[in-house]
Amino acid sequence: MAGIKFEIIEHVAILSESQKGWQKEVNLISWNDREPKYDIRDWSPDHEKMGKGVTLTKEEWQTLKNL
Repeated sequence: MAGIKFEIIEHVAILSESQKGWQKEVNLISWNDREPKYDIRDWSPDHEKMGKGVTLTKEEWQTLKNL
């Protein structure tokens, strides 16, 4: 994704893996040098390509975990 900078701060979990090796992961990610957020999305095996996903603040993540 051109123009988007990201850093995976913490790998939380792998939720599933496709036949092509892509993994649906939960990670704590800093996007464009901003405060890290929890992120759920598909990643290629080398983490150079990603699918669409959703990002959650710490509070949103806690709410989801409590459901």
